[in-house]
Amino acid sequence: MEIVVIGLNHRTASVELRERMSFSKEQAGELSTEILARGLMHEVLVLSTCNRTELYGVPDKWTGDRTDHLENFLMSYHKLQPENVNRSLYRHIDRDAVRHIYRVASGLDSMMLGEAEILGQVRKAYTNAYKLGVTGRVLNRLFQSAIEVGKRVRTDTGIGVRPMSVAFAGVKLAEKHLTSLKDRRGLILGAGLTSERVLRHLCDRGMQQIRILNRHAERAKALATRYGGEVLPWKDLGKSLEWPDLVVTSVAASEPVLTQEMLEKTMVRRKKRTLMLMDLGVPRNIAPGVGGLKNVCLYNIDDLKEIVLQNLKAREQEIPRAEAIVEEHIQNFARWQAGVSACSILRDLRGGSQMDRDTFLLKHLNAMSHYSDEERAYVMELLKKFLDSASSENGGCPHINADVSAKVQALSAFCTFFGDNLGRN
Repeated sequence: MEIVVIGLNHRTASVELRERMSFSKEQAGELSTEILARGLMHEVLVLSTCNRTELYGVPDKWTGDRTDHLENFLMSYHKLQPENVNRSLYRHIDRDAVRHIYRVASGLDSMMLGEAEILGQVRKAYTNAYKLGVTGRVLNRLFQSAIEVGKRVRTDTGIGVRPMSVAFAGVKLAEKHLTSLKDRRGLILGAGLTSERVLRHLCDRGMQQIRILNRHAERAKALATRYGGEVLPWKDLGKSLEWPDLVVTSVAASEPVLTQEMLEKTMVRRKKRTLMLMDLGVPRNIAPGVGGLKNVCLYNIDDLKEIVLQNLKAREQEIPRAEAIVEEHIQNFARWQAGVSACSILRDLRGGSQMDRDTFLLKHLNAMSHYSDEERAYVMELLKKFLDSASSENGGCPHINADVSAKVQALSAFCTFFGDNLGRN
């Protein structure tokens, strides 16, 4: 029942190392199959994104040196030397491993707090591993519950509902003002990194009518090829402003590329059609006075940065609620682990003297490293109470020595009994 996770992420490793340690779907399958074939793990799953690479495993019987073998095998796959990777690796065992994947799925461990993409990436990694047949009872339960935790955190808290980058904040603001982006027209001025991010978010939200203008047409064509859209020559900037509902600018220029005179003429041609302008340039690409024109909504990068900061603070306020949900589900998983372990003990138990039973129980409990000494003593007490109760009611532990049907009933009864008592404790 032990669980281990070995990995690195944006906090512990540079982007160069993360790139070298990343796994495609095919590579993750190959690595997982080889780990099982070598007996390093009984169950395994690889989670690899742009910000993390993590290996989750369940061994038949845990020993400390198995961690070293697993880490070395993980690094050797990409032909990396331990001295170049070890300092970047983190290692979590059992309850800490459960807490880690729950926080990952919830967006609490992300570079951008509360990001939505990670839950889908966790689900995809689990689906791929499950179809490949490299997971089992423990990792299936763990990742199914992690997905449940991620959904609940996003539903019951506000940790993922507010934009967390200037580009994303701008698109979300545009979506709010324009009601929907699906039937709207967008004009992008510039073709740098910020413009690319805006394009990606616009496409993600269904905008299909997009035109791109850039002084260097080659870069604009590259973005249009990647995200769709039409490229217009820079010289047509003035007459292009009549077409869009939204204009986003991110151009390297010392003077505004959209002047007040240019927009005054544009708004006459547009009659009463509203135009939303989003200036993400530094220095500003749009003359400040444009914001005073009728039917024009102008936002600059400072407006959006303030939104981002406000939303970051709002998300941070939601962290305690999200962490409380994570801890609740960790307890649920621990009860499930304990119940499965206890049922395993009962299946092997075959009557005998009280001394034999105590010896047998202690042998199994000592192997359960996810219990503290106090928890082991408590489990021991519960097992004794259950067995003594079964014995007094039916004479001589018939639940343990009876036929298969009675054994199944006994195991079910104990798991309920155990879970209820552990919950109260």
